[in-house]
Amino acid sequence: MAGAVGEREGHIDPREKAKQLHEARRTGVPVAPFTDADPTLGADEGYLIQQELVKLLLADGDRIVGHKVGLTSKPMQRMLGMDSPDFAPVLESTVYADGAELSVGSFIAPKIEAEIVFVMGSRLRGPGVTVDEARAAVSGVAASVEIVDSRIVDWKIRLADTIADLASSGAVARSDRLVPLSEVDTRLVGMVLSRNGELVGTGAGAAALGDPVGVVAWLANTLGERGVALEPGHLVMTGALHAAVPMAAGDVYLAEFDRLGSVTVRVVD
Repeated sequence: MAGAVGEREGHIDPREKAKQLHEARRTGVPVAPFTDADPTLGADEGYLIQQELVKLLLADGDRIVGHKVGLTSKPMQRMLGMDSPDFAPVLESTVYADGAELSVGSFIAPKIEAEIVFVMGSRLRGPGVTVDEARAAVSGVAASVEIVDSRIVDWKIRLADTIADLASSGAVARSDRLVPLSEVDTRLVGMVLSRNGELVGTGAGAAALGDPVGVVAWLANTLGERGVALEPGHLVMTGALHAAVPMAAGDVYLAEFDRLGSVTVRVVD
């Protein structure tokens, strides 16, 4: 497998593409889809670029505080021609508390998604992690919203583009209320998202790979193949429970979860 990735790396320059995404994050000016210039780019190339982009962001002084998992619904996987989720690190600079005010100008084309987030209680590293082992390693579960954003022009993304772009991550806001897993079946957690008091999305935990705890196991096993572990205190964002909703200045979003409580985000100029 390593040889296959090395061969693919030979026809791209992941460092150069990472620099383009890094600059787009700094300036707010998106870049053309990488897959327009080279339609053969796939997941392996996307992760090579992502790896280089993360190096640049860590060099800026940021820190990895968890991971996000995307494409956890079958319709989204089919749309991007993938048969499994994708993932990217969550950076400390992008994590906010419940009630946060987020400037729309900090993003390019932001959308909001309500998600179930886990906080790890103990170290978890694959391969071979079971759902029961993932459940035992989790400290608790909380309500959250993710702001997804794309440094690719007009969200014209294919699989390699979104993976390279940190799985289109923008920001995360989470409740400080942490509920023990023994008190809730996250598959059955219902969610309602409203914008300025109007219903804009509904969902349930089972939308995330059928079981959000299964997302944690999948992530631990996938990262384990790369020599990476989920560490105590790490966040695990388990994927959108509904279609992403565009954000605009002046909007107030409230995501309400059965048993987990709620989280609010205010969007300002």
